[in-house]
Amino acid sequence: MFNAWGHLVHRFRWLVLAISAICLGISIVGLFTGGQFSMGNSNDNSLQAAHASNLINAEVNAGKSAGQPSGGTFLLIFKSERLSASDPAFKSALETAVQPLGSDSRVVKVSTPYNQGIPLLPNLVSKDGHRALVDQVAGEVHSPTLSVVTTGNVAINKAFDTTLETDLQRAEYISLPVSLVLLLLIFGAVVAAGLPIGVGVLAILGGVAATLTLARFTDVSQYALNIVTLIGLGVAIDYSLFVVNRYREELRAGATRPDALGTTLATAGRAVTFSGITVAIGLSAMLFYRGTFLASMGAAGALVVFIAVFYGLTFLPALLAVLGPNVDRLSIFPVRMRGGVGFWQGLAAWVMRRPVLVLIPTLGFLVVLGLPFTQLRMANGDVDVLPPHVQARQGYDTLVRDFPGQDQNFYEVVVYYAQGNPMSADHVGSIYDLSRRLAGLHGVLRVEGMVDLDPSLSRADYVRMYTGPTDQLPAAVQAKLQTSTGSHLAVLTVASDLPASSDGARTLLSQIRSLGVGGEGQVLVTGQTAFDVDVIGYIIDHTPIAVAFVLGVTYLVLFLLTGSVVLPLKAIIANLLSVSASFGALVWIFQQGHLSGLLGFTPQPIDPTTPVILFSIVFGLSMDYEVLLVARIHEEYLRTGDNRRAVAEGLARSGRLITGAAAIMVAVFVAFGTAEVVIIKAIGVGLAVAVALDATIVRGLVVPSVMRLLGDWNWWAPRPLRALYRRSGLAELGMHGPSPHRPVGEAA
Repeated sequence: MFNAWGHLVHRFRWLVLAISAICLGISIVGLFTGGQFSMGNSNDNSLQAAHASNLINAEVNAGKSAGQPSGGTFLLIFKSERLSASDPAFKSALETAVQPLGSDSRVVKVSTPYNQGIPLLPNLVSKDGHRALVDQVAGEVHSPTLSVVTTGNVAINKAFDTTLETDLQRAEYISLPVSLVLLLLIFGAVVAAGLPIGVGVLAILGGVAATLTLARFTDVSQYALNIVTLIGLGVAIDYSLFVVNRYREELRAGATRPDALGTTLATAGRAVTFSGITVAIGLSAMLFYRGTFLASMGAAGALVVFIAVFYGLTFLPALLAVLGPNVDRLSIFPVRMRGGVGFWQGLAAWVMRRPVLVLIPTLGFLVVLGLPFTQLRMANGDVDVLPPHVQARQGYDTLVRDFPGQDQNFYEVVVYYAQGNPMSADHVGSIYDLSRRLAGLHGVLRVEGMVDLDPSLSRADYVRMYTGPTDQLPAAVQAKLQTSTGSHLAVLTVASDLPASSDGARTLLSQIRSLGVGGEGQVLVTGQTAFDVDVIGYIIDHTPIAVAFVLGVTYLVLFLLTGSVVLPLKAIIANLLSVSASFGALVWIFQQGHLSGLLGFTPQPIDPTTPVILFSIVFGLSMDYEVLLVARIHEEYLRTGDNRRAVAEGLARSGRLITGAAAIMVAVFVAFGTAEVVIIKAIGVGLAVAVALDATIVRGLVVPSVMRLLGDWNWWAPRPLRALYRRSGLAELGMHGPSPHRPVGEAA
């Protein structure tokens, strides 16, 4: 099938190139018509924190100032080295700076330390008295007297967007030139080196357009473009490298251009297809986390892999058919660099002479690299994932450090009556009792809500007050009811001095959730700690089935590639070692803080989505190299029937290419490792470590030693499965016809 496709592409090469141009045009249109990315916690009601948050938004926030936005705020921190916030000159300068906001229709409210009805409201003035906080919704403020730092959710979200965009541009500026240089070293010719770069650019454009289109129909994380570009660029260049190299080999061996292209696609093209399938399978693990952004990122990643394979099997071979021998034009080396076939063949031979001696310490080394992962601690990424020099991050750090009460952690406790009204006498009494139990828990500083307005009021007072007409209540009480009650719920805000991701905060969350209000009422909790715990629990609960699916389907695909039931198992175990090592590096560097000064980030718990993303990509890419290597070994084994020779020849013929491809992939990942957003930096560094280990230690030492120990059993399959494999037409017959030998387990 692949051979026939190669001849077909050669015959209709100009038509294929025209179709590729149409696809490029569609991608460009998609870049300008796509949707917007999202940022925030999951809104899946299966998470209690999300369910509680959705109820608050539906019944409380929706009722705020009908027709006006209830959303974002800016927090402006004004500072003077000379004046204190109580100085009239400070007050005058601040009020002058914010005065234009009063006539801005986009601004709902401006809160300053001077307009709250209480002189210099404490939580709006810093501890040293030289900074004042102004809460606003929109607008830009300047002052010739005071310095101004902007933070708050709108400013932080904008900082994320800007920083991620800058990270993406930096990564592309670094990775593309470095990849080109490495390709020049591998091919020794400008034309051959330029082809994988061209396919990489096409894959990026297609992947970004597909991701933007996906964002029109579902929530897609703002991290998606970085991840899609990272994957698309890496695999597209990798796949193109193998296709171009095999085509050059066939031409140099004397094949005609149609036959060279047919053989190229029957070997490298077939391997690339199976490799793309395994990478997509790895990314499909994220589809099991529906209700989070992981599912859309998994879909976007699979799309960009499909696009890379598509161009690798259409545009690239069509261009090769047009170029023919001209693919070697513009040679930059006087003598073609054969580059290390002897080294890889010698390494394979050396390893296979002492397989046990090599295998045991190598496996021990990989296991040790993964040990830090046993100390993993997870928490949702916060503003700390931004670099310290970003103004929104600086303002947030100042806010938490210098302003009273701003470092507190808040739990929003929703008392929900699906069929009732929280203002009935029984319900008011139950809410009062719950509030007092909450106030008595360890770590709780205070409780705020409809039954916490005045400490002198008793339970009976609140019941009596709320069972009468609410429109006759004092204005302050009515205002509180508007912000803390809905038609079916009441919200109690619990303030704590326990850090949001600490064990103490999580214990307090568990204690709050264990409380009840009796009858048909439900107690639901949301807030940062609640989202941390719920998202982590959700990911842990769904990981076993996601991993099992990936391993099972990968095993099946590798069987279809090799006809063996042994090699897929060996490949999966080897890949899990690469995943383990990358996870260990993730914790050792980003959680424990090693290299934090060099890499420029704040050590922190790992975002729970990061291990999922890393596993999905690492497993797929590790299997990528496994497929490309085993496909070549399998080809040699079918040709010679000698396992030991096949391993040596396969490694000799593909080792240099795998190393070169891995070097390019590492360069791409290291470029993303320069990102300033910690999550992208962590994924880039983790992938670079995994691919470097996989292409050297795993492929160079583990694979040949294990395959030497297994011998012909590498290719074994039960007789019924082997017969099925033969009848399926998937068996590779190799370049010189059927194998003269009979693999272990084949029927006589």
